[in-house]
Amino acid sequence: MAASSVAASELLYNMKKQILILHPKASCLIRRISTRSSRHYSQPQPRAKSAPEQLVGVVGLEIHAQIHSNTKLFSGSSVRFSAPPNSLVSFFDASLPGTLPVLNRRCVEAAVMTGLALNCTINRKSLFDRKHYFYADLPAGYQITQQRRPIAVDGMLTYSLLGGKKRNQVMRKNVHIKQIQLEQDSGKSLHDDLRSQTLIDLNRAGVGLMELVMEPDMSCGEEAAAAVRELQLILQALGTCQGNMSEGQLRVDANVSVHRPDEPLGIRTEVKNINSVRYLARAIDYEIRRQIDVLQRGGRVQNETRAYDSKTGETVPMRDKEGLQDYRFMPEPNLPPLIVYEDNTSLPTGTDACQAVVVQKIREGLPELPSVKRDRLVQTYGILPEHSFTLVNEDGLVEYFEAVLKSTKKEPRKVIGWVTNSLLGHLKQHDMSVSQSPVSPPALAELLELQETGHISSSVAKQVFQEMWRSSGKTASRIIHELDLGLVSDMAQLHSICQKVVDSNPDVVQAIRNGNQKVLNKLMGLVQKETKGRADTALVRTILLEKTS
Repeated sequence: MAASSVAASELLYNMKKQILILHPKASCLIRRISTRSSRHYSQPQPRAKSAPEQLVGVVGLEIHAQIHSNTKLFSGSSVRFSAPPNSLVSFFDASLPGTLPVLNRRCVEAAVMTGLALNCTINRKSLFDRKHYFYADLPAGYQITQQRRPIAVDGMLTYSLLGGKKRNQVMRKNVHIKQIQLEQDSGKSLHDDLRSQTLIDLNRAGVGLMELVMEPDMSCGEEAAAAVRELQLILQALGTCQGNMSEGQLRVDANVSVHRPDEPLGIRTEVKNINSVRYLARAIDYEIRRQIDVLQRGGRVQNETRAYDSKTGETVPMRDKEGLQDYRFMPEPNLPPLIVYEDNTSLPTGTDACQAVVVQKIREGLPELPSVKRDRLVQTYGILPEHSFTLVNEDGLVEYFEAVLKSTKKEPRKVIGWVTNSLLGHLKQHDMSVSQSPVSPPALAELLELQETGHISSSVAKQVFQEMWRSSGKTASRIIHELDLGLVSDMAQLHSICQKVVDSNPDVVQAIRNGNQKVLNKLMGLVQKETKGRADTALVRTILLEKTS
């Protein structure tokens, strides 16, 4: 017995030795997801018995927002989408010898305004740097950016998600903004696979960008998509970026890793140049699932750059991550430090206030931001939070809604259904913006007033709206008159129609008399069919109850 016990102990000791040899415990270093750091991160140790749900995603974002400006960041070349190739290129954009950068003040003001809206600290002194890398669409062989001291740091973006079983509960979350920096965009490489050649278009080279670096405070695609959508709305409200992702005005790189809670973060991958909020959510969620699967199978996540294939819904490898030393950062010798001033009193003597960037002046000009607007709509009009999201998310819809309210006595809660369902539904169906709607706010208000005052029924109101959409310019009153859609006002006629319906449906009448009041709706529907929706619903119900009692 003792011998067998010793043998078992030796066997167990040898097994432990083999396990340690095959699976040495790796040390882990905590890191933050950002291309600005040169730290190396260790691989989370796969655990064969761990459940997949124990691994959670960690997501950070780097967003390039094209500044809404007439000219480029350092040259006087115009900025225009879809211009003929190489038609908007100055000598500086082409990096011809002897050309020097001249900073665009509008771009600086846009970056300061964006930083203020995102609760950033504005650096009164920021610096420009050269970031070296060699692409055919980067003529100088370097990009002018702000590596050492960006224009804005330490901000916070608050975004909201709709949660709960019915997705009607507003959940607010925060993501930290590490920095906002000014930098140049590169040109565009157009690959012609048929002729095996690449063509270069430098129209975009030198266009001003704001790079916003978000800390890894998100955990899934839905959160990242909500944060980007909120940022997009803020930029559009500020006018600092038009935010049209399909035109490349807002491009997102997602840094994704997985780890177990309370353990160091894992090795990240970067999914590059995502140009759709919907694709962003899908790419991140796929990448999280892929990394979890790799670790669960005992593999290692590679530190690499990946691209999202929208056709397959998968991310695919592009290249290994460049190290920080590859960029060979150095101070930009042709640009002095960028100085902004707190207020006019801090301006040096003799400085023209119109030529300086004054933070206080920009702060005073900040518009109503989306989160404030949503709260105001809910508090002022008593609408549901999810309706405020719909209104704010559609450009011009808040203004449309409030314009309708000014011209009608109908309650906001009743108007909101028409705006977010009927109007918005038609706009989506025809791929139109709010400004293109053939039904103007006063026209919709007139229709709602006719319904509210009892001139038409709710079903007729919907029919009239359809006709207003098809026949732009026709008023609700005119359509009602031409199609004879007014409510039946002859009580004798209405009683006669109700009596006819009751006599034709004895089984339903008997069911009502036996206590089944729900089937009364069938009789009401038949009356509405007879009157082509022109009968007052409340009045019809009263008459039918009287005749079936």
